[in-house]
Amino acid sequence: MSYSIFLVRFVDGEVVALDAERFRQVTEPYVVAGGPEEGFSQVRAEDGGEADLYHESQNEAGMVCVTATHFACGAMLGVLARLAAALGASIVPQSGGALIFHEEDRGHLSADLQETALVIAPTADGLRAAFDAR
Repeated sequence: MSYSIFLVRFVDGEVVALDAERFRQVTEPYVVAGGPEEGFSQVRAEDGGEADLYHESQNEAGMVCVTATHFACGAMLGVLARLAAALGASIVPQSGGALIFHEEDRGHLSADLQETALVIAPTADGLRAAFDAR
């Protein structure tokens, strides 16, 4: 899919750094090219579906966002949803809105995302249904 989603962690309406070590742990089994040190990882899910992940953790702000592009809509959606959940991140599609995993996460989003945020299960099916609904 030529579409981008952003994994972003919000606390009290502000974007905060993601845990780069947790990112590495979750993505490591799927990485086929690149890696955390390169700021780019190509990952492949168990069904062969791939995604390109862009991430920067080498600056003083830490890893503030993971951008997923060119991702397959099979098992890769589950990988992305699990990654977001493990990072405590919301999923923000390029088309807007936010996808969260718990209603209590809504209050941490920036004000412009709170009203339209959709609560989903951190699964491939949950993410697919959210994409279909938007």
